[in-house]
Amino acid sequence: MLIKNIVFDFGGVLMDWNPRYFFRNYFNDDERMEFFLKSIATDEWNAEQDRGRTLSEGTELLVKKHPEWEKEIRSYYDNWDKMLRSDIPENVSVLRKLAKTDYVLFGLTNWSAETFPYALEHYDFFETFHGKIVVSGEEKLIKPNPEIWKVLIERYGIQPQESVFIDDNSKNIEMAKALHFVTIHVTETTDLENELKAVGVQL
Repeated sequence: MLIKNIVFDFGGVLMDWNPRYFFRNYFNDDERMEFFLKSIATDEWNAEQDRGRTLSEGTELLVKKHPEWEKEIRSYYDNWDKMLRSDIPENVSVLRKLAKTDYVLFGLTNWSAETFPYALEHYDFFETFHGKIVVSGEEKLIKPNPEIWKVLIERYGIQPQESVFIDDNSKNIEMAKALHFVTIHVTETTDLENELKAVGVQL
């Protein structure tokens, strides 16, 4: 079946986001930083904000649980923009090439509804999606829950078999495969253009 649609995850594929970009200088102590990010302000806690919980609610819940870390916890979302280092230029370059073709581009991202507008405002490549972006925080659904793919499929009337899904998270890739998407798992060594050509995308 011919590929018609390309669906991008954003973090780790097009955007380089990591809380360590802020907290490394904040703590000036990697061991303490890693403890904080793995035991206090964890990925699982941040994911609940991506699922739709407000930043303020997430912050207050964590402060109540770990009052001795209050200052650090409050600094997390106060400095979120410093965690968004840059785009990932080699993959954005591929995206811009795709924007000049007949493929329809979509975004499917785990991202807080409150912080995503900052990225939209500061990185012009998002314009290539023409608003066809499903944001977990807005839908109150988060990958790898299959329901968020169903939002994408039904909202835009796409066929998974005609669509390439690109993500850096292996669990999301597994779910997309189960839903019959063609998939590309992005790692630090992935040549995205070659991977797309390998699944039949013409660039």
